[in-house]
Amino acid sequence: MKAICVHCALLSAIAVGLSACHKQDPTAELEKAAAAMAQTEAAPAPAPGAARAPAGPPPAQQVQQALADYKAGKMEDAVTRLQLLRAQPVLSPQQRMALQDSVAAVMTEIYTLAEKGDPRAIAAVKQYEKMQTAR
Repeated sequence: MKAICVHCALLSAIAVGLSACHKQDPTAELEKAAAAMAQTEAAPAPAPGAARAPAGPPPAQQVQQALADYKAGKMEDAVTRLQLLRAQPVLSPQQRMALQDSVAAVMTEIYTLAEKGDPRAIAAVKQYEKMQTAR
Protein backbone atom coordinates (compact mmCIF):
# COMPACT_ATOMS: atom_id res chain seq x y z
CA MET A 1 0.00 0.00 0.00
CA LYS A 2 2.83 2.33 0.86
CA ALA A 3 4.50 1.62 -2.50
CA ILE A 4 1.32 2.63 -4.35
CA CYS A 5 1.22 5.98 -2.52
CA VAL A 6 4.88 6.59 -3.34
CA HIS A 7 4.31 5.75 -7.02
CA CYS A 8 1.24 7.99 -7.20
CA ALA A 9 3.15 10.86 -5.63
CA LEU A 10 6.04 10.34 -8.05
CA LEU A 11 3.73 10.26 -11.07
CA SER A 12 1.96 13.39 -9.87
CA ALA A 13 5.25 15.21 -9.46
CA ILE A 14 6.33 14.21 -12.97
CA ALA A 15 3.01 15.34 -14.45
CA VAL A 16 3.26 18.72 -12.75
CA GLY A 17 6.85 19.11 -13.84
CA LEU A 18 6.09 18.31 -17.46
CA SER A 19 3.11 20.63 -17.61
CA ALA A 20 5.16 23.46 -16.09
CA CYS A 21 7.85 23.10 -18.75
CA HIS A 22 5.58 24.44 -21.49
CA LYS A 23 5.87 28.23 -21.30
CA GLN A 24 3.39 30.13 -23.41
CA ASP A 25 4.39 33.34 -25.17
CA PRO A 26 1.73 35.96 -24.33
CA THR A 27 2.23 37.83 -27.60
CA ALA A 28 1.87 34.67 -29.67
CA GLU A 29 -1.23 33.63 -27.72
CA LEU A 30 -2.82 37.06 -28.23
CA GLU A 31 -2.06 36.86 -31.95
CA LYS A 32 -3.68 33.39 -32.09
CA ALA A 33 -6.75 34.74 -30.30
CA ALA A 34 -7.02 37.66 -32.72
CA ALA A 35 -6.78 35.27 -35.66
CA ALA A 36 -9.48 33.03 -34.16
CA MET A 37 -11.73 36.04 -33.60
CA ALA A 38 -11.22 37.27 -37.16
CA GLN A 39 -11.77 33.81 -38.65
CA THR A 40 -15.08 33.25 -36.90
CA GLU A 41 -16.24 36.82 -37.59
CA ALA A 42 -16.03 36.03 -41.29
CA ALA A 43 -18.45 33.14 -40.75
CA PRO A 44 -22.12 33.50 -41.74
CA ALA A 45 -24.50 35.46 -39.52
CA PRO A 46 -26.02 33.62 -36.53
CA ALA A 47 -29.58 32.36 -36.50
CA PRO A 48 -32.32 34.95 -35.88
CA GLY A 49 -32.92 33.83 -32.26
CA ALA A 50 -29.22 33.88 -31.32
CA ALA A 51 -27.63 36.53 -29.10
CA ARG A 52 -26.44 39.57 -30.95
CA ALA A 53 -23.08 41.22 -30.57
CA PRO A 54 -23.11 44.47 -28.61
CA ALA A 55 -22.40 47.70 -30.42
CA GLY A 56 -18.69 48.44 -30.45
CA PRO A 57 -15.55 47.14 -32.02
CA PRO A 58 -15.53 43.49 -33.10
CA PRO A 59 -13.74 40.99 -30.81
CA ALA A 60 -10.77 40.64 -33.21
CA GLN A 61 -10.15 44.38 -33.05
CA GLN A 62 -10.42 44.32 -29.25
CA VAL A 63 -7.83 41.55 -29.01
CA GLN A 64 -5.56 43.47 -31.40
CA GLN A 65 -5.87 46.52 -29.13
CA ALA A 66 -5.09 44.39 -26.07
CA LEU A 67 -2.02 43.07 -27.91
CA ALA A 68 -0.92 46.62 -28.74
CA ASP A 69 -1.44 47.67 -25.11
CA TYR A 70 0.54 44.68 -23.86
CA LYS A 71 3.42 45.32 -26.28
CA ALA A 72 3.45 49.00 -25.27
CA GLY A 73 3.78 48.04 -21.61
CA LYS A 74 0.24 49.11 -20.73
CA MET A 75 -0.43 45.89 -18.89
CA GLU A 76 -3.31 47.25 -16.84
CA ASP A 77 -5.14 48.38 -20.00
CA ALA A 78 -4.51 45.03 -21.71
CA VAL A 79 -5.85 43.10 -18.70
CA THR A 80 -8.94 45.30 -18.53
CA ARG A 81 -9.65 44.93 -22.23
CA LEU A 82 -9.22 41.14 -22.11
CA GLN A 83 -11.44 40.81 -19.05
CA LEU A 84 -14.21 42.88 -20.66
CA LEU A 85 -13.98 40.83 -23.84
CA ARG A 86 -14.01 37.63 -21.82
CA ALA A 87 -17.31 38.67 -20.22
CA GLN A 88 -19.08 39.01 -23.57
CA PRO A 89 -21.67 36.26 -24.03
CA VAL A 90 -21.57 36.31 -27.85
CA LEU A 91 -18.20 34.59 -28.30
CA SER A 92 -18.16 31.25 -30.09
CA PRO A 93 -16.58 28.28 -28.29
CA GLN A 94 -13.47 28.58 -30.50
CA GLN A 95 -13.17 32.29 -29.75
CA ARG A 96 -13.64 31.72 -26.03
CA MET A 97 -10.96 28.98 -25.94
CA ALA A 98 -8.47 31.13 -27.84
CA LEU A 99 -9.22 34.06 -25.55
CA GLN A 100 -8.84 31.90 -22.41
CA ASP A 101 -5.44 30.66 -23.63
CA SER A 102 -4.25 34.20 -24.29
CA VAL A 103 -5.50 35.47 -20.91
CA ALA A 104 -3.69 32.59 -19.19
CA ALA A 105 -0.43 33.33 -21.01
CA VAL A 106 -0.66 37.08 -20.36
CA MET A 107 -1.50 36.64 -16.69
CA THR A 108 1.31 34.11 -16.20
CA GLU A 109 3.78 36.64 -17.60
CA ILE A 110 2.28 39.50 -15.58
CA TYR A 111 2.38 37.50 -12.32
CA THR A 112 6.02 36.62 -13.02
CA LEU A 113 6.88 40.28 -13.58
CA ALA A 114 4.91 41.32 -10.47
CA GLU A 115 6.89 38.86 -8.35
CA LYS A 116 10.05 40.56 -9.62
CA GLY A 117 8.68 43.94 -8.48
CA ASP A 118 7.56 45.51 -11.79
CA PRO A 119 5.14 48.31 -10.76
CA ARG A 120 3.14 48.06 -14.01
CA ALA A 121 2.66 44.33 -13.49
CA ILE A 122 1.66 44.85 -9.86
CA ALA A 123 -0.97 47.39 -10.94
CA ALA A 124 -2.21 44.97 -13.61
CA VAL A 125 -2.53 42.16 -11.04
CA LYS A 126 -4.50 44.45 -8.73
CA GLN A 127 -6.79 45.43 -11.61
CA TYR A 128 -7.27 41.80 -12.63
CA GLU A 129 -8.11 40.71 -9.10
CA LYS A 130 -10.45 43.67 -8.66
CA MET A 131 -12.33 42.73 -11.83
CA GLN A 132 -12.46 39.05 -10.81
CA THR A 133 -14.00 39.83 -7.42
CA ALA A 134 -16.42 42.47 -8.77
CA ARG A 135 -18.53 39.79 -10.49
